[in-house]
Amino acid sequence: MSHTPHSLAADFPESAERLHALKTSNAHFTRLFEEYHVVNRQIHRIETRVEPTCDTVEASLRLRRMMLKDEIHAGLKAAFSAPGEVNEQSDR
Repeated sequence: MSHTPHSLAADFPESAERLHALKTSNAHFTRLFEEYHVVNRQIHRIETRVEPTCDTVEASLRLRRMMLKDEIHAGLKAAFSAPGEVNEQSDR
């Protein structure tokens, strides 16, 4: 088991600038990023035995982190999948 925190910048290195842009411009994604960070930190504290807990709580946190990451990934794809279309709409 790895005790390395799963930062979003490390998990999506090619999208670091896009992550920042979404975080600063979209309240929904700001909330997702903040929740991901909180959950990820909790998991890291459990893994490093700073904050021991039962297996059920740890599994629940891991599932929540995965769901948040999936939602963030989907948002990245949706927001930046067709930059030409975004630019065309913003020119109108």
